[in-house]
Amino acid sequence: MIADCLTSISSRMPDHAISARRWYALPLLALGAGGFAAAWTLLALLLERQCAWLSLLAAADMVLLLKLSGLAGGKRRAGWAVATTACVIGTANFLITAGEVGKSFGLRPWESALQLGPGYAWLLTRLANSDFDLLLYAASLLLAAWLGLSARRPAPSAR
Repeated sequence: MIADCLTSISSRMPDHAISARRWYALPLLALGAGGFAAAWTLLALLLERQCAWLSLLAAADMVLLLKLSGLAGGKRRAGWAVATTACVIGTANFLITAGEVGKSFGLRPWESALQLGPGYAWLLTRLANSDFDLLLYAASLLLAAWLGLSARRPAPSAR
């Protein structure tokens, strides 16, 4: 009874009301990307490795966040997923580099990140990442694109 009532209400709602409920998609994506980059940084500093395999999880997480926010599968979701995954990879690598340099000076990673120059960070990041790490980063971008493009169709109704 309640489900039928909700269905009839949602079918009478204008399209702009449905799209207006999706205003939180990009803030949710930014929050998720920042949290994932922070968790990746902490794990990498704890293990003293780059943990490039986490980029594959980051790609899946960004697509999941976009799907939960209601963005339909297609080029738009794939583009947002690839861009956000690339940002997570870049941010995590920068913060890992800052954390490693900061250890030498007794600084926390976020304190070191404020003082680390982009050229020096780029040099240290290139030295820290192996060819396999770069392959994992490229695979994660492809995974984000593939998962973003694919969209499950709703199951057929039993009615």
